Amino acid sequence: MDSIKRYMKFVKPYRLQILFTIIIGIIKFAIPLLIPLLIKYVIDDIIGNDSIAQADKISNLLMIMGLMIVVFVIARPPVEYYRQYYAQWVASKILYDIRDKLFTHIQKLSFKFYSNTRSGEVISRIINDVEQTKNFVVTGLMNLWLDLATILIAVAIMFTMDVKLTLVSLILMPFYAFSVKFFFGNLRKLTRARSQALAEVQGYLHERVQGMAVIKSFATEDYEQKNFEKENKNFLSKAIDHTKWNAKAFAVVNTITDIAPLLVIGYAGYQVIQGEISLGVMMAFVAYIDRLYNPLRRLVNSSTTLTQSIASMDRVFELVDEKYDIDDHPNAKECKNVAGHIQFKNVGFAYNEKDGKVLKNINLNIQQGETIALVGMSGGGKSSLVGLIPRFYDVTEGSILLDGKDIKSFKVRSLRDNIGMVLQDNILFSESVQLNIRLGKPEASEEEVIRAAKAANAHEFIMNLPEGYETKVGERGVKLSGGQKQRIAIARIFLKNPPILILDEATSALDLESEHLIQEALEDLAKDRTTFIVAHRLSTITHADRIILIEHGEIVESDSHEELMRQQGNYAKLFQVQLLEQ
Repeated sequence: MDSIKRYMKFVKPYRLQILFTIIIGIIKFAIPLLIPLLIKYVIDDIIGNDSIAQADKISNLLMIMGLMIVVFVIARPPVEYYRQYYAQWVASKILYDIRDKLFTHIQKLSFKFYSNTRSGEVISRIINDVEQTKNFVVTGLMNLWLDLATILIAVAIMFTMDVKLTLVSLILMPFYAFSVKFFFGNLRKLTRARSQALAEVQGYLHERVQGMAVIKSFATEDYEQKNFEKENKNFLSKAIDHTKWNAKAFAVVNTITDIAPLLVIGYAGYQVIQGEISLGVMMAFVAYIDRLYNPLRRLVNSSTTLTQSIASMDRVFELVDEKYDIDDHPNAKECKNVAGHIQFKNVGFAYNEKDGKVLKNINLNIQQGETIALVGMSGGGKSSLVGLIPRFYDVTEGSILLDGKDIKSFKVRSLRDNIGMVLQDNILFSESVQLNIRLGKPEASEEEVIRAAKAANAHEFIMNLPEGYETKVGERGVKLSGGQKQRIAIARIFLKNPPILILDEATSALDLESEHLIQEALEDLAKDRTTFIVAHRLSTITHADRIILIEHGEIVESDSHEELMRQQGNYAKLFQVQLLEQ
């Protein structure tokens, strides 16, 4: 029950509101308990009372019914309204707090986590599983206590009328408690399995919806349909296992709650015949037995709901417990006044120990404002190397220094604030062009955004869009061309204005016209900044101060373009091959 303890930390700030909700809930549930007493009073003290005249009987009946109408029509509705309102308000606030914490948490999780986890499954936990925990608040922390309070009040009233009959009413309670414990013990495990299977379906769907263009272009609809049926069938199997066990539980528990009224009616009827109790008492008991066992039936439903909620809590806290591969050291400082002098000292790196090193013994000394180009065959380790600078991953050997200090000594976010990245496939969010550019500096003015767009050679095409800077770009920027997306990404960096720049294959997938515009913008952007360029097309990096050739994770050549061409090594051969291809 560790999950419940942890969940209660989110509940704690709202304990007074929950207490208030329970109090007004007890009032709400206690009011209907007057009905059996009303039945007893009308039968025994009005209808069956031969000592008063008929006119007095009618007068007493009208008076008691008038009083009940005041209670049920005037007093009860506001009580019901506030109980429902506060119950839902508290639950919604708690869910808001949990989702807020989870979003903060998932933003801190590393690239390694996201490379091993489907995004749809993460979404499922934050949306579906968190929503399921709402039932714990409404049912477990409120309705459960209200039902127990209703049972206790009903039993107390029944004891005042007849002790033996009350004991007969409660004789099946131990069987009820045992059956609930037995059946619902296994339900938590089955619920978790079902939730996991549902998350897998959602993860599969999320990927395929994002990749619908690929499915259509390869005409693999039938193949994908079969794969989806497999995922869907797995969920169906887990859902049916859950349903079977749930159905068994309800069959047994409801049978017990159905037998109890029969025992009460039989024994009460015998007592009336024997003259031990009045007909009014019997009728009141029959009404109370319904009030007693209806909450018990709700408690069975509550057991199912709570089991599902706790299973969802387990899944939510599994996500919360995901460790940060990249985290601030206890004494980490803000990264301020960055000059841009970067040193790699005996750096080695592996994504996983079993897969071997991606980078080995990297030693580099990059001066402030220097432009470094990283070249080599695909898979050589170029992108891995630049990914270490903003600490997307941490080095497994050696260290990286920024202005003479280990980058691990800085707070991660403040380090990344000083680094601008333009990638081959830049992600745009589905909002407006202006909001996508503003990611570089969220508090920027409209004039600053336009100035950045002009510097990135993007202003002209943006003004030709249907709504200019307010045009929605669609999911992942689907409404824009590759060149347009890149220019918006570059505008972000102009707006951010960082001292360190990383360009990872920023022009490799573009047409010549877009490449020319972007190359021009990138050269302006790189001025007076420490710049790393990862490039496949070598003709775009001849201007670099230094070109580093990386092969199999090691530096094999390092010098200016002119010097490397003069040496006639591997770089010169690669350059000449590309020149011939062009």
